[in-house]
Amino acid sequence: MNKKIGFIGCGNMARAIIGGIISSNFISPEDITASALSDKTLQSVKESFGINVIRDNKAVAMSSDIIVLAVKPQFFNDVIPEIKSSINKNAVIVTIAAGITIKYLEDNLGKDAKIIRIMPNTAALVGESLTMLCKNSLVSESEFNYIVDMFNKVGKTEIVDEPMIDKALAIGGSSPAMVYMFIEAMADGAVLHGVPREKAYKIAAQAVLGSAKMVLESGIHPGALKDMVCSPAGTTIEAVYSLERNGFRGAVIEAIDLCTEKAINMSNSKK
Repeated sequence: MNKKIGFIGCGNMARAIIGGIISSNFISPEDITASALSDKTLQSVKESFGINVIRDNKAVAMSSDIIVLAVKPQFFNDVIPEIKSSINKNAVIVTIAAGITIKYLEDNLGKDAKIIRIMPNTAALVGESLTMLCKNSLVSESEFNYIVDMFNKVGKTEIVDEPMIDKALAIGGSSPAMVYMFIEAMADGAVLHGVPREKAYKIAAQAVLGSAKMVLESGIHPGALKDMVCSPAGTTIEAVYSLERNGFRGAVIEAIDLCTEKAINMSNSKK
């Protein structure tokens, strides 16, 4: 029997996951139902993925074996009381929202709730997410393995202890925004010297993709890989020098630090 997956909330992250699991043939569109506040959003999701859509959160909760809570953290205090009585006792609840802890959901849904907390990123849409996952004790191994398999279809997974989700959220869930900024800035620099913008984006993006693959597949330290590109008195070391002179590493570390502190504070407020 196919599992029914319900998404409560259809923002960018939910759309990325839905698109990823459908394109990977993990599940058929007819086995997915999503709810959202806006008819425009629901129509767009239906046209893009061919799934079932409805504005009724309770109906999604009632009909789903897996309920993915994909609303923003500030809306959980409204959504949880709304759907609580409609959730099937055997359903697995998956939360993707920053700062929404397992304890918060247990306290508000009941101690018998099966809860999985995850942190993916929007690269799920192209099968390249890194999703961190943890669960409470009521989720069986087979149930957990199903969700792990689901997210392996849209990238890679790491099973972690819950505190690690907050500590690594910045480099796992939030970092794509920073990488996009880096790609855009590199492309702007090339455009400054006459490279057509579309070509600049393509070249910069492929360079980032290839560099990431080198880190993942070569096993060589990122610093050593950097050194391999920097010829003495060459063009690359000139660029590296400029970045270091302008505090590149410090700015990145500070961004990750601030993002991590925000994530930890959000989780602490929900304990």
